[in-house]
Amino acid sequence: MVRFDSRTFVWLSGTCLVALLWTVTANGDGLRDNHPENVRRVPKLGIALTPEQRQRIETKIATLDRAIAELDGHPLLVDVTVIRRAIWSALEYREFFSEKELALVDKAYDVAMSRIDSMRSADIQRWSYLPGLNVSGFISKIDGTPQPYGLVIPDSYRPDGDRKYRLDLWFHGRGELTSELKFINERLRSKGRYAPEDTIVLHPYGRYSNAFKFAGEIDVLEALADAKRRLRIDDDRISVRGFSMGGAGCWQMAVHYPDLFFAANPGAGFSETPEFLKFFQKEKLQPTWYEKKLWHLYDCTDWAINLAQLPTVAYSGELDIQKQAADIMEVALEKEGIDLLHVIGPQTKHTIHPQSMVDIEARMASLAEVGRERFPRELHFQTWTLKYNRLHWLTIDALTEHWAKARVDVRTVEDSGLYANVEGVEAFTLDIPAGRCWLKPQAKNTISIYTRWSKQRSVLPLPVKSDRSLRVSFYRAGEDWKIRTTPQTGLRKRHDLQGPIDDAFMDSFLMVRPTGKSTHSEVDQWVQGELNHALAHWRQQFRGEARVKDDVDVTEADLQKHHVILFGTPESNRLLEKMAGKLPISWSPKAIQVGKRTFDAGQHALALIYPNPMNPERYVVLNSGFTYREYDYLNNARQVPKLPDWAVFDLKTPPNSQRAGAIADADFFGEQWQLLAPHDARGSDDVGK
Repeated sequence: MVRFDSRTFVWLSGTCLVALLWTVTANGDGLRDNHPENVRRVPKLGIALTPEQRQRIETKIATLDRAIAELDGHPLLVDVTVIRRAIWSALEYREFFSEKELALVDKAYDVAMSRIDSMRSADIQRWSYLPGLNVSGFISKIDGTPQPYGLVIPDSYRPDGDRKYRLDLWFHGRGELTSELKFINERLRSKGRYAPEDTIVLHPYGRYSNAFKFAGEIDVLEALADAKRRLRIDDDRISVRGFSMGGAGCWQMAVHYPDLFFAANPGAGFSETPEFLKFFQKEKLQPTWYEKKLWHLYDCTDWAINLAQLPTVAYSGELDIQKQAADIMEVALEKEGIDLLHVIGPQTKHTIHPQSMVDIEARMASLAEVGRERFPRELHFQTWTLKYNRLHWLTIDALTEHWAKARVDVRTVEDSGLYANVEGVEAFTLDIPAGRCWLKPQAKNTISIYTRWSKQRSVLPLPVKSDRSLRVSFYRAGEDWKIRTTPQTGLRKRHDLQGPIDDAFMDSFLMVRPTGKSTHSEVDQWVQGELNHALAHWRQQFRGEARVKDDVDVTEADLQKHHVILFGTPESNRLLEKMAGKLPISWSPKAIQVGKRTFDAGQHALALIYPNPMNPERYVVLNSGFTYREYDYLNNARQVPKLPDWAVFDLKTPPNSQRAGAIADADFFGEQWQLLAPHDARGSDDVGK
């Protein structure tokens, strides 16, 4: 194996890698994709069908629709509706990319009809239990659409008995032409790169080509939960794996959910945004200050310490330009005192070397024998947002400031207490269930809490119960720490209610159309354009059909169930009119008022995320879908949040492939969802790089 000194970084020199880079960029996903004014469509439009071809597919869809209506309510019906939707979507959105792909309709249709026949039979065949290749589906909580995932079920699998099985999540690579229909057919004919003995392999679709981020991330979690409902899966022997774009997804799931898995096995891909784009894409980055802060969300280098809890086996080809992903993680982990196990395929480009596969499988099998450690006595956890706020028995409840480093290191001291070193955290909870706490209840257990910016420490009792459980919450009061005895109340940023705008599209949401008009027709035109864009691109990028209603049709049940995405102004959208006086930014026919800053309402529009005043357990979002746009589809590393908690758009600059308009001002809200002083007045921010 060949290794490079981590201090030199591979991307700084080397004629061999420069030649490789030219090869990659000359074939797309490179230099020609660095022009925002000339963005190719992703995915490209497929072939035009003849009337006869279209009619033939429509007939099959109609047959499936009649059977689905007949079997309404059947618990396995989603395994048919997911195929029906895949066929319909390919037809509706012109996603047949060659004449050969029309044959995929027949294959998928035959599978669906076989399942329908089975459901009609008294002797139901539970296809999802049978060994071999399978495609199942679940109904997404985000938009209510059926989403597919593939399964490889080993020959040894039995649906009854006490035995539970290891499961490997395997994340696919980038495929701009991987429609749902193509994915389903591929999963019904191929085991994939790895199919370990006695192991279920789950292949998430991940909502297309987003490196398993945002809705793709939730797709993974929902597919896994659905598989757990169907199959006998060992919770302590679930791994996360992937290659290329799938390797990027593996890195991000590993650092954000390290306590879910017994091991991680990322290969190639990317692990952060700025260095990868400069190296791989040769892109000249000019991020705003808030975009830099938001890189923390998915820059895995900033979360590297979390892998202290998760055994990791990284892989790269020696000659693969995407080796950069593991190289930069190796440096980040080295700073934490962790030596990354990096398997390198000799003289190998963008694939997995056969001997490396043998080595990796042996290591993964050994790790599976040990399984996940559920209750480690020492934890090291770093986060930048309450979106990801827990590790095993530690939960961070409040941050000093979002998008600044927050860290908790906890270790056991002589089996009679705990030591915690805390930075950037205002409150945290320790929760160890009955029978799992290793501290003895008769001992005078204490926790010593050190705050990194302070020389003081707080020593507090640990109330270990007689059932060997421990649950206690702490909060910072000045330089001291205290035990919280009453629930925290009041409006504040908390888990799944912390922003930024993109967070609203990781749970159930409803887009709301305005039925009125505003004083300014230019604003109405912009609003309609952005609503149309949000609806179209939810499908194009995240492969769903967004729920949408007129403002006059939104019910109380909708407000309880969904984040509401309101398009319009307080004049044109009745729901926004009801909320307008309860939002921290005011919007009248004359002006948008942000603290002491005033913007002409005839030339500006507001995007915002905030706890819904009509249901503070859910968000309200104004005038925005997810915030990255067409230019960012061209490279998955670009697919990161582009707006903070609020932004004022100057409509004199029309929308383009990167933004919905020029940004007149934008910022985050504070930890109590309050307006902050203008960013310039707060001074330069340390973005933690």
